[in-house]
Amino acid sequence: MHRLGTDYVDLYQPARVDHLGASVAQVAVAWVLSRHDSIVPLVGVRSEERLAEALGALDLELTAETLARFEDAVPDGDASGTRYDAMGMALLDSERGR
Repeated sequence: MHRLGTDYVDLYQPARVDHLGASVAQVAVAWVLSRHDSIVPLVGVRSEERLAEALGALDLELTAETLARFEDAVPDGDASGTRYDAMGMALLDSERGR
């Protein structure tokens, strides 16, 4: 720590947080379900165990405080936009002639 010029190093390990008796996948599905009645989460599963985990989100109730914390962490619009830059998007254009 001498080279860092400090007596301590802050260590943030979100993997050590006890998640709101639910898996991260369940919280994600529950959040999608909370967005609007007309939004349906599409869940891919490779095993019956993963399916059971995903379905467990139906029993998970996210509080208003929890939802507000999610919104504070990632406000609307922060995770939007195109996946690729303009040149990359042009390469994906299925309508252009080849």
